[in-house]
Amino acid sequence: MRRLGSVQRKMPCVFVTEVKEEPSTKREHQPFKVLATETLSHKALDADIHNAIPTEKVDGTCCYVTNYKGQPYLWARLDRKPNKLAEKRFKNFLHSKQNSKEFFWNVEEDFKPVPECWIPAKEIEQINGNPMPDENGHIPGWVPVEKNSKQHCWHSSVVDYESEIALVLRHHPDDPGLLEISAVPLSDLLEQTLELIGTNINGNPYGLGSKKHPLHLLIPHGAFQIRNLPTLKHSDLLSWFDGCREGKIEGIVWHCNDGCLIKVHRHHLGLCWPIPDTYMNSKPVIINMNLNKYEYAFDAKCLFNHFSKIDNQKFGRLKDIILTV
Repeated sequence: MRRLGSVQRKMPCVFVTEVKEEPSTKREHQPFKVLATETLSHKALDADIHNAIPTEKVDGTCCYVTNYKGQPYLWARLDRKPNKLAEKRFKNFLHSKQNSKEFFWNVEEDFKPVPECWIPAKEIEQINGNPMPDENGHIPGWVPVEKNSKQHCWHSSVVDYESEIALVLRHHPDDPGLLEISAVPLSDLLEQTLELIGTNINGNPYGLGSKKHPLHLLIPHGAFQIRNLPTLKHSDLLSWFDGCREGKIEGIVWHCNDGCLIKVHRHHLGLCWPIPDTYMNSKPVIINMNLNKYEYAFDAKCLFNHFSKIDNQKFGRLKDIILTV
């Protein structure tokens, strides 16, 4: 199977969207909803959406693996945002009726500073070597996750730079009905994006771990392909999300042949998320650490060490895994 696309920027919806003046069920304090119409978007059609690979949209925070300090590193998402003056100017432009005109950004003066190690996301527009903001006024980018980082402590819990491995959840290679948690070489994940999920990420929609024993995992984007998706009709997708076991997911991301990524979220269809029983929690999961090949003494409190104690054990679902000291 070909390597699927990486998430380096905001993904457009598969349908043309419209704004409805009702309180959002997705974002607290947002006074409007963004809902899908029944019309497929031009971007989706141009990307040959009918021949794309549909995958589960996982609810977490986006990460990226690329080299830093001469070795593969996990990077956390950090968008460069405009300062107060520029943001006010941009919002005034959006609310005016001058949308036929282009908004002018002064990248050197309009944006808040970022760490020196920050890098812009791939595929974003650049002018004279300067990365340009997207339609939301943000410049997507990444910062490396340092060992023992307080700001990115949950990110750092799923990697070990001494052994150069990451804690990854994906399908078992020999059984698509079984999930597997394993230690994967970071070199195998180079230039891929992944989703970090777990106890302290986005309200923990998958019910992983506990406050006393937090649990976080990485899922490569595109890891969970959808096999029996209905036709790309609004009503059929709505019925699939609402009535099928496989539809108990946050959304769908289509990986198109030209590298374009197209999505639909349950909220686009007026459906709720999170939900009590997710499809991810309907599958058994096995632990496959095999850390003996690493000549390194893992910290007693780290997730890798905890998982090594339950190596080869099988659980009925993800939320059944309880790590104890």
